[in-house]
Amino acid sequence: MENRDESRTMTDDNEEFLFADEDADTASGAPAKASRRPWVVMIVDDEPGIHSITRLALSGFVFDGRPLEFLSAYSGAEARTLIAEHPDTAIVLLDVVMESENAGLDVVRHIRDTLGNRMTRIILRTGQPGQAPERRVILEYDINDYKTKTELTAQKLFTSIVAGLRAYAYLEIIEQNRQGLEQIINASANIFKIQSMERFVRGVLIQLLSLLQLGEDAFCCGSRCLIANDRAVGGSLCIVAGTGVYSRQAGQPIERALSETTQGYILEAIEQRRNIFAADHIVLFFSYNGDQNSLMYLEGQRELSVFDRDLLDIFCANVAIAFNNIHLAEELERTQKEVVERIGAVAETRSEETGNHVRRVAEYCHLLARASGMSEAEAQTLKEAAPMHDIGKVGIPDSILNKPGKLTPEEFEIMKKHAEIGKELLSGSNSRLLDLSAIVAHEHHERYDGKGYPRGLKGEEIHVYGRITAIADVFDALGNPRCYKDAWPIDEVFDYMREQRGLQFDPGLIDLLFARKEEMLRIRESFKD
Repeated sequence: MENRDESRTMTDDNEEFLFADEDADTASGAPAKASRRPWVVMIVDDEPGIHSITRLALSGFVFDGRPLEFLSAYSGAEARTLIAEHPDTAIVLLDVVMESENAGLDVVRHIRDTLGNRMTRIILRTGQPGQAPERRVILEYDINDYKTKTELTAQKLFTSIVAGLRAYAYLEIIEQNRQGLEQIINASANIFKIQSMERFVRGVLIQLLSLLQLGEDAFCCGSRCLIANDRAVGGSLCIVAGTGVYSRQAGQPIERALSETTQGYILEAIEQRRNIFAADHIVLFFSYNGDQNSLMYLEGQRELSVFDRDLLDIFCANVAIAFNNIHLAEELERTQKEVVERIGAVAETRSEETGNHVRRVAEYCHLLARASGMSEAEAQTLKEAAPMHDIGKVGIPDSILNKPGKLTPEEFEIMKKHAEIGKELLSGSNSRLLDLSAIVAHEHHERYDGKGYPRGLKGEEIHVYGRITAIADVFDALGNPRCYKDAWPIDEVFDYMREQRGLQFDPGLIDLLFARKEEMLRIRESFKD
């Protein structure tokens, strides 16, 4: 090799492993400032000198602004343990012959088959090519490069490392894109669940970061305020999702969470109603639903090309459409919940009871559901379904519904039909909320001992929604006046609930009611008639 002094070490079979003393260089052709986590490179060889000379040859190496971090293993067994502990290893420089003739090939199978790691790039290095012929190894093993130690100069090692890191970086981008798309798909599939907008935004954010290879310090702001004179007024922009240092700022207004400089970037985008591209940051502007906007602010390490900017403009237009669709879906969900509550209140008004009865029952149900171990999402669903528990009363004659005295046996049989009427009114809908409301309406008069109506269900044959609503409904009805009775003193109400433990009511749920006694009373006080 011309004009170079060669440093050398000897392999275990006395063949030369050559590294030239070359000028310091980086993968980009000039020294780069390392500002992100290093690339992990694992050296697997039973010859200590190979480790030393490899580290020496690659000292000062930087690719895409990131240096190398070296790990060393001196046997196949040690390599298998080390790669399991460091799955983020970008490249493995792997010897074939170590404690056995096929130790290195066994490591390859362990990485690919046992660990299921398809991302790590494996460069096979051998001083005994006869033991592992290149053609056979390339065909039979999932490796990415094959080098004999005699041909592996410092320049060729440099080239192999750059090619391996470039391939690994592309695989990382693909995986990050997959994760971002998965979040978006999940958000779309669960569009009617709580915080679907936030989940969608987070998925879009992850996808943007990976597509543009930006840093991890990014957040997304959402505005629920009007826009006048091209400025957001009437409210404050709040962070709704973020990554990196901004992941802990969700829910905070930007005035409290961000520096004045960063706020200025965001206000500039709102003022100009367009995306802002700078050398170290970008602000993406989304306008949707006529008078609403969201922004994404991303900090990165490189300036975007014209192609990147055009791509982002198209991407933002599509995301704005998705934002609008999700907003409309959430608005539809809110409207549906309000309609359900108001219809439930109408049923109570017919029987000369106040709409606050259904509000209290809903709050009691939510409290007991959470205490029983239900998730917040399921407890919220019960809270939304509970106001419909007596909707069947719309089919009961006023003369019976509002009779001031005790009902006759014949009148009581008619009154009991409201549970079946409620089920018939609410069943068969495509709405999960209405289907669950049908269960509540149908089963909230069943008794734990099997003596309830309309079907005489017993114990856990009764849906948990029905068991919880039964407790909430009776607790509230006893403590408030009705056309046929005065309100009971609250102590007598609790005495009755205790007496009916295991008879009318689920004993475990009654225990939870008494454990949450103070919270039950706070709800009662908050929604007085």
